[in-house]
Order: sequence, then structure tokens, then C-alpha cells
Amino acid sequence: QVQLVESGGGLVQPGGALRLSCVVSGSIFSIYPMGWYRQIPGKQRDMVARITGGGNTLYADSVKGRFTISRDNAKSMVYLQMNSLKPEDTADYYCRLTTYQSDYWGQGTQVTVSS
Repeated sequence: QVQLVESGGGLVQPGGALRLSCVVSGSIFSIYPMGWYRQIPGKQRDMVARITGGGNTLYADSVKGRFTISRDNAKSMVYLQMNSLKPEDTADYYCRLTTYQSDYWGQGTQVTVSS
């Protein structure tokens, strides 16, 4: 059974930083792309950043230069370093594993940027 578990969310002031982590179990990890998505209640879930098994990255325009996605294939983990956080970054953040057979999602971790 494939499981994704996110951690690292919380309350941070504007301009602050957080590091989200996602650990994957039950699946081969290193060959598949991973992504971070975010969702505000009542709105669609949007891609924040993606990383291929080989380490190529893609970012939403709104987070370029502030967020960095990385992965540790030995630990089956993916990270999202979020710097210079803004109130509009407030959302629930989810990690996603895309295999040849299916998509898998974690349960989400809440990020609130507020003074």
C-alpha cells in the first residue's frame, strides 16, 4: 500500500520560511516524479513545484525564486523549502507521487502566513 505523509506546516510570519517534508512508503520512489501542490478551501488544487526522478524541476510562476523542491531518493523523501513567504502562500500543501499506474496523494499539511 502506497502512503505519502507530509509534515512541516505551521504558522509563520510574512517573510519567514518553512520546510515541508514528504515521506513515501510502499512504492519504488527514485524513478517517479514527485510534486507539491496547494489548495485553498473552495478552490482547485494547483501545482507548486515538481521534480523528476533525475532531479529536473518545474515551478509555478508565483513561487519561482522563493521555493525550492528537492528529493532524497535514498530516504524516499521530497522536500519543499519555502522562503520569503507571503500571506497568499497560505493553503493546504499536498505531495503527489505519479507512477505508471496511478497518482497518490498525502493527507496534506497546513501552511498559514500571517502576522
